[in-house]
Amino acid sequence: MPLTPRHLTLLLVAALLACGLGGCASINEKLTNGVVDTIPQWAGGLPSGVPPRRGTPEYDAYMQERERKRLEPAVATESSKPGSPPSSASNASASSAMALDPVH
Repeated sequence: MPLTPRHLTLLLVAALLACGLGGCASINEKLTNGVVDTIPQWAGGLPSGVPPRRGTPEYDAYMQERERKRLEPAVATESSKPGSPPSSASNASASSAMALDPVH
């Protein structure tokens, strides 16, 4: 069956559509990270307080700050120390909770 001009035109259109679709996919892969960050939360974007993306300078600064906070000593008040007896206001609720038998 010889190729008619109509078949050749359809084949050319199909090839152009396939190449165009492949080009869009590779471009979108690179643009997605930047575009997603600009979508507001009400429209389905990232919630507030999300750390920066890995591999960015902001992420490196965020991780350094997080490590600094992790290494600094914790300032604990007497009532918030683990193992300290509860305050007198919460003794009633604590004594009733301590009176319960453990569940096995």
